[in-house]
Amino acid sequence: MTETTNKTDAQCKICRQAGKKLNLKGERCNSTKCAMTSHSAAPGVHGAKRRAKKSQYGIQLAEKQRAKEIYGLREKQFSNWFKKAGKKGDAGVLLLQMLESRLDNVIFKLGIAMSRPQARQMVSHGMFLVNDIKVNIPSYLVKTGDIIEIKKNKKQKKVFVDLEKKVKKVEMPSWLHFDLLEGKAKVLHAPKETDIDQSIDRQAIVEFYSK
Repeated sequence: MTETTNKTDAQCKICRQAGKKLNLKGERCNSTKCAMTSHSAAPGVHGAKRRAKKSQYGIQLAEKQRAKEIYGLREKQFSNWFKKAGKKGDAGVLLLQMLESRLDNVIFKLGIAMSRPQARQMVSHGMFLVNDIKVNIPSYLVKTGDIIEIKKNKKQKKVFVDLEKKVKKVEMPSWLHFDLLEGKAKVLHAPKETDIDQSIDRQAIVEFYSK
């Protein structure tokens, strides 16, 4: 089994544990081969079992874990982002607004990368400029007016083949604009509350960390 297959299986296992699709593999999660299509139970050696009813704490923990996995963060990273959000106001809303503003997430939302893990890798490899400056930190927070573009010496990379087709497949967030002709994206404004993932129970996450 290849390393790629192992990673794919691990991502599918995370979704099965959460009981929901987390779209960790981008558009591949819409495939009929997706594990969540054929498995509704959590992974285990004894096959499908009825999911036990969760306690309130279990629900809060599961929601925190789900959000953490969606954005591909480790526990300490996620906790630190929550603390930063809590210092500025409504922690639940601000947390997700900040995570949406991460450069790796922006690259994914623009349709340049198929998944957040791929976007994170691309940023780490220094493939992008923000306001004409190379940024290789996935957690870099973009702000209103920022211009994001692919470095000229990276545009011939295989990952950027058929970029126009890839971008046209995604639903562009209202706070981002991608000029394919110029090959530049612009942050129109900070993501609003209506722009963040409404399926994530923000209050459950806040309650988890308030204990």
